[in-house]
Amino acid sequence: GVILNNISIGGLNGARAGAAYTASKHAVIGLTKNTAFFYAGDGIRCNGIAPGAVETNIGQSMSNLNEFGMGRAMLGMGLNPRAGQPNEIANLALFLVSDEASFINGAIVVADGGWSAY
Repeated sequence: GVILNNISIGGLNGARAGAAYTASKHAVIGLTKNTAFFYAGDGIRCNGIAPGAVETNIGQSMSNLNEFGMGRAMLGMGLNPRAGQPNEIANLALFLVSDEASFINGAIVVADGGWSAY
């Protein structure tokens, strides 16, 4: 079997979002790696995708935004080469759950167009 967690670049960096979101994404990275190790012998792989900005409607679901927090989190957006498309993340997900990725286990794959490379 394969478990694929959708994490976020926020799980690898500290300033992409608010504290609770960032902490929860860091936790999912730990859970992914722990699960990968503990269940590898049972033929279960566990990986994660850490997307950067993706063109979704996530902003529409946000309310009561903290001006200070948003101002600080948005500072790095100017470094973002572009936002991804949902199908780009879906294609990566399809690869990671396929037999072609059978030796990939415990990995967190960044899909952010180079945003975190700077």
